[in-house]
Amino acid sequence: MGDSSDSSNEYTLKSPPTDCISAVKFQPNSSHLLLVSSWDTGVRLYDVNSNTLRMQYNHPAPVLDCCFHDAVHSYSGGLDNTLKMYDFNAAKEFVVGSHEAGIRCVDYCPEVNVVITGSWDSTVKLWDPRTPCGTGSFSQPDKVYAMAVSGDKLIVGTAKRKVLVWDLRNMGYVQQRRESNLKYQTRCIRAFPNKEAYVLSSIEGRVAVEYLDPSPEVQKKKYAFKCHRLKDDKLEKIYPVNAIAFHQEYNTFATGGSDGYVNIWDPFNKKRLCQFHRLPSSVTSLSFSADGATLAIASSVVDEDETVGQRNPDQIFIRNLSTAETKPK
Repeated sequence: MGDSSDSSNEYTLKSPPTDCISAVKFQPNSSHLLLVSSWDTGVRLYDVNSNTLRMQYNHPAPVLDCCFHDAVHSYSGGLDNTLKMYDFNAAKEFVVGSHEAGIRCVDYCPEVNVVITGSWDSTVKLWDPRTPCGTGSFSQPDKVYAMAVSGDKLIVGTAKRKVLVWDLRNMGYVQQRRESNLKYQTRCIRAFPNKEAYVLSSIEGRVAVEYLDPSPEVQKKKYAFKCHRLKDDKLEKIYPVNAIAFHQEYNTFATGGSDGYVNIWDPFNKKRLCQFHRLPSSVTSLSFSADGATLAIASSVVDEDETVGQRNPDQIFIRNLSTAETKPK
């Protein structure tokens, strides 16, 4: 396990958002286009290779999540309760639909060709990107806090530590109802690219690896571990784990916390592969490029105790990765 502190393989994006960065997402088939949503109400498209801001559109309120549908369309939602679609080629935005409360999660499932939103109104809604229009609303047990797509499955994390597994091809009933193995509020969920499992993080410095197959022999493999905790004068400070992102080829994953650290984990050997140098603020979102050679890291002030004194600027770090940092040993 190495401390990767060399800054020559890392740079920050020019023209970053001016308030907390809620999401960074690489285009699924590209390693240079990055979509970014922010509390400053903007959704931005960056070319990370040329370090340029390609385009920007806005919501009337903070944006909490965004996703690509394809190379030229993005979707975004936030505190205006509205789902927007943006066409990069035409430079036009469209209001697709809305929720009764803020939209916390926006994702796209290529297997079923559907855009999915999860909201604080305790529903998940599906949207057909061809029209685009709504195709259904599905009640969840509580406010939606986190969401992940795994093949044609949808994993939803809600308030009160509930986790639901849905089949996007048949939303008539919930496939599985679970409870998080972690004692505290769910912060992020991401699915393994191999579609066998997912990773769930909590506000209390802990991460769980969970398997989708409900059979007892597979469920025996699940585990959880502590991370993003710092000892200081015999006192341990415990930080939220805000972000998770998967390397598409290796099935290793990165976590980012309010301690300002990014760790990369090998879930098969249950080891930490590396830890990057400490960033100036909380890590709020992470995304690997399609080829796994680059990691986008959002660094923003989210916790009140960070704002004592001068506020650090919101930044997006682009880090070029070595195989040693991402490949299982």
